[in-house]
Amino acid sequence: MITDPNTTAFINAIDKGNTPFLEEIYHEAILEKIPVIRREMQSFLRTLLLLRKPKSILEIGTATGFSALLMAQYAPEDCRITTIENYEKRIPKALENFERSGRASRIEFIRGDASDVLETLDGPYDLIFLDAAQGQYIHFLENIKRLMKKDSVLLADNVLKGGDICRSRFLTERRDRTIHKRMRDFLFALKADEELETSILPLGDGAALCVMKDKPDEKET
Repeated sequence: MITDPNTTAFINAIDKGNTPFLEEIYHEAILEKIPVIRREMQSFLRTLLLLRKPKSILEIGTATGFSALLMAQYAPEDCRITTIENYEKRIPKALENFERSGRASRIEFIRGDASDVLETLDGPYDLIFLDAAQGQYIHFLENIKRLMKKDSVLLADNVLKGGDICRSRFLTERRDRTIHKRMRDFLFALKADEELETSILPLGDGAALCVMKDKPDEKET
């Protein structure tokens, strides 16, 4: 927890929540200890979708499909969602949830490693939601930027690792040092990038919200 637990608990307590179906698959994921976006991120994502009204969304990290279905619920009806997942054990549940939701026709599911899949996509996407293996975020960044256009939004979840990435490497468990370094590199790259305007938010487990400014190739056209 990055913010005060009592504050977070209060904010979540007054949240209106989701549809019964979304609540069902959210609690299923919690019970099965499958990673799912936190309540704070759910609320933020709903608001962002209603503000931006994206027509095309790319999600990196499907899990059981909860966040893709939340985006399908709050994005415009003509919005197309592409979502990528590589963990075989979660894929059948995600596909089942898409079918049960009645929104499967709006969601393109791609099975495979995101590093490989991103290379094959053309884009651009209005919104990219990054919620995958955090140690790979820095490796995804070049292709993510390629798939963005002016005013595209990148929302990356779980970027502060409970605040632990701010700690000295000598106070960090050896097994976590590499992933923390990679995440710091990712955040430094976002903040230093002249094409992106980035805000790092102490929301949930930390989020980075980026907007693409003018891209050089777009200025030339």
